[in-house]
Amino acid sequence: MKLGIVGLPNVGKSTLFNSLAGGGAESANYPFCTIDPNVGIVPVPDTRLDVLAKMYETQKVTPAVIEFVDIAGLVKGASKGEGLGNKFLSHIREVDAIVHVVRCFEDANVVHVDASVDPVRDIETIDLELIFADLEVVERRLAKTGKQVMNDKSLAKELDVLKRIKETLENGKLVRTMDFDEEEREIVDMLTLLTAKPVLYAANVSEDDLADDGESNAYVKSVRELAEEEGSGVFVICAKIEEEIAELENDEKLEFLADLGCKESGLDRLISASYKLLGLISYLTAGVTEVRAWTITEGTKAPQAAGKIHSDFERGFIRAEVVTYDDLVRLGSIAAAKEAGVYRSEGKDYVVKDGDVILFRFNV
Repeated sequence: MKLGIVGLPNVGKSTLFNSLAGGGAESANYPFCTIDPNVGIVPVPDTRLDVLAKMYETQKVTPAVIEFVDIAGLVKGASKGEGLGNKFLSHIREVDAIVHVVRCFEDANVVHVDASVDPVRDIETIDLELIFADLEVVERRLAKTGKQVMNDKSLAKELDVLKRIKETLENGKLVRTMDFDEEEREIVDMLTLLTAKPVLYAANVSEDDLADDGESNAYVKSVRELAEEEGSGVFVICAKIEEEIAELENDEKLEFLADLGCKESGLDRLISASYKLLGLISYLTAGVTEVRAWTITEGTKAPQAAGKIHSDFERGFIRAEVVTYDDLVRLGSIAAAKEAGVYRSEGKDYVVKDGDVILFRFNV
């Protein structure tokens, strides 16, 4: 999973990236301190892996990972090449989802590019640039498809989708707010439109607003209302606090979070929100050589899940031997799970569930 962290200059974007990925992105009180995208690979916290590692007495534990990309700040006119717009737009096309950091705190010492704090205005600034960029892509495609459809009637569906998207964008709306059937969705995915990407808004608040999850913060409320309208996610974070937490050991982190009145770190909340937004789950493989988590889309069938490990596993799929994590831990071993009748053999139509511990049988 690849997430792009975006936002206007000086909203806490690079500070958040540093805390999440330890990537060392330069963080300074002026626009464009992050010129090229910084990339950080972050392990997905999963306590199930540690439990299985003890059970199998293995030293090799491989968690699922998320790749964060810290993308250069954006200003009005980016779609026309202003500021670092061209770089911003090219890098954002490569991510699976967008984490849009919005400033929801007052601080006279931190310059705002528009001289005042207004998260909804900031969101609209970036959305407008993405809309302009998408319009350019759609109009080019429309011109091409419009000519081709004369000789190829199978393109009529694509032409209709393009016209609907163009009208939506011209009305200032985002593609991710539109409804598409399965065939239309394939057309949309092919276009790699910026406004079609799922978005998580990271409401960056002061330390004082962290304990109540921003409930008393009017800025956060306005972001939540906007996100609800478009079906996006929101999580509250204090980037400065996260940067401090990142430097602590695990036990110290828990104590620090408890003192703040928080149950989990911003990273944990971000990962949970990302998985929910993208419809992702993890299945597990376990043995004496390695315990590992594999990220798949919810609804994935066994052969395709096996293909995450290696293409040969999918190509030569025979069956999946499955036990739930809860049953395995409760019973203490695969042998006990078999004896209890909860160790199952599943075929190619089996839909993998979160927390399934699986051994794939294959032959190529």
